[in-house]
Amino acid sequence: MRILFVGDVVGSPGRRVLAKSLSSLNARWEGFDFVVVNCENAAAGKGMTGKIMEELLAMGVDGMTSGNHIWDKNIFYPILASETRVIRPANYPPGCPGAGYTVLERDGKKLGLLNLQGRIFMPPLDCPFRAADRALADLEKMASNVPVLVDFHAEATSEKKALAAYLDGRVSALAGTHTHVQTADEQVLPGGTAYISDVGMTGGHGGIIGVKTETVIPRYLTGLPAKFEVCDADPRINAVVIDIDDDSCRALNLVRVSERVDLS
Repeated sequence: MRILFVGDVVGSPGRRVLAKSLSSLNARWEGFDFVVVNCENAAAGKGMTGKIMEELLAMGVDGMTSGNHIWDKNIFYPILASETRVIRPANYPPGCPGAGYTVLERDGKKLGLLNLQGRIFMPPLDCPFRAADRALADLEKMASNVPVLVDFHAEATSEKKALAAYLDGRVSALAGTHTHVQTADEQVLPGGTAYISDVGMTGGHGGIIGVKTETVIPRYLTGLPAKFEVCDADPRINAVVIDIDDDSCRALNLVRVSERVDLS
């Protein structure tokens, strides 16, 4: 099985980069069994909408993960509650809309998808380690012996690597998101789990993690709230390609993708 997992898609520039990149990446890698994106910043940099969800699905996206910004537009809550192809972190409290894990199906193949959120430098939530245990038990009941991809939306690399070590051999891949900065620590752990601390960001890299520089600096100088604007300069896609053995569900490799995309 071959999976393309795309790092946080930020606003309209990120969606345009994704749309332009998918066909060329498909051709270069001879197709993907599943395409998964982190969508929590897809609507003007914060949150999601139903229209954007349909736009991403029409591009060929099979599933979407998210994070803390999935709650930024409450108009998406009813869709999140009913749409199984979009998930939110599984360690939010009971009663929150949506599900934290799902099984994607395409052309007779299945992929377990699990979303978790970290706790270091993040809002207080249930333990992602114990939430992972519960979610994996449920996923096994939903579809046994299928690859599982985990999106761990977290700030601290130590927390990400610790969860990867905890789940090594129990999931096929754990890819970090949230920082919008792609890391160079891709590896396959001893138990067969592919890992990278952060997949990065898809959108304008010419500012500060997807936002125009001139709207960010005043906040650091004054400490006052500021309205951030999505950056469209230096458009790039950050993603990873993960190959997984169909029989053992162990990862074979993980390759970083970081490419500038001409939107003209």
